[in-house]
Amino acid sequence: MQVDTLYQDLKRKLGDVMPDAEILLKAEVAAEVMRLKVERDAVILGHNYMEPALFHSVPDFQGDSLELSRRAAETDKSVIVFCGVRFMAETAKILNPAKTVLLPTPKGGCSLAESITAADVRALREAYPGVPIVTYINTYADVKAECDICCTSSNAVAVVESLKSDTVIFLPDEYLAKNVARETGLHVIVPTVLPKAGAARPSTEVEHTMIAWKGRCEVHELFTTEDIDSVRKQFPDVMILAHPECSPEVVEKADFSGSTTAMIKAVEKSTAKRFLLLTECSMGDNIVAANPDKEMLRLCSHRCPHMHEITLEQTRDSLQYMRYEVDVPEDIRVRALRSVERMLAVGPKID
Repeated sequence: MQVDTLYQDLKRKLGDVMPDAEILLKAEVAAEVMRLKVERDAVILGHNYMEPALFHSVPDFQGDSLELSRRAAETDKSVIVFCGVRFMAETAKILNPAKTVLLPTPKGGCSLAESITAADVRALREAYPGVPIVTYINTYADVKAECDICCTSSNAVAVVESLKSDTVIFLPDEYLAKNVARETGLHVIVPTVLPKAGAARPSTEVEHTMIAWKGRCEVHELFTTEDIDSVRKQFPDVMILAHPECSPEVVEKADFSGSTTAMIKAVEKSTAKRFLLLTECSMGDNIVAANPDKEMLRLCSHRCPHMHEITLEQTRDSLQYMRYEVDVPEDIRVRALRSVERMLAVGPKID
């Protein structure tokens, strides 16, 4: 794709928030990425949290974790470049063992993924034998391999309901577990000490139980009900949308809660004048770039340091040097694949 075409497209979308000189520089890098993408027979997947210049230029597919997992499973390209964080790239590798999967940064961490280990899951299974284990997609491959089924924020309720079990272990996001429990009628227990193997489970008067973990997203846990009250006082007509990784109190006070893609669709369909997204700030920029008639308020003091490691320049360099390849040991991949495929079978489907 020619630099001028990319420049004009980025200027149309980002001209109100980015100087022309910067747009031109980004267009030149994007043109290099497009050339390398053809040479390497690559597909680029861009998460909704990517920086606007990247998000609106080079990805073949954009979306949330579930959408991109499906796209990764469907691609016939020999190289997958995942503009997201490591657990997402690992999921692409789980689904495509014969393909080369690249992550544009050597890090790409996630506070949720790092909050739990495979050994933790084995200890939970020993403590609660026979109880199905759901793991959020925001986990590393070895954790997925120890669980029964994965989920994303967009299908977590459907996944839990598909198990038809009175008791479910939901890992590792404590807040997402509580928000899912509220929708499914389950009672949440967050154990601080695991019972010894063979011992009776902790007693509870509640028949339907969800056993959660103490993981939290380092960004979403920072949003508070006080934030909502403050914004509503200044902008009474604002529509507030919260990611379900936010606390239950924040989700309950918001006007809408859903995955990143669900939030985007809600903004596009709404007739409200102003919007506030309680999630990574870049997504608000991306929505406005595609929907210039929408006014987006921002709480950008809370940013994801991991998503911000991914840039157009790093994406170009990853393709040019074929660097930061993501691999998953085959024994772990096979077991993790079972959990991921079960998640994909639950749905929802994408267009």
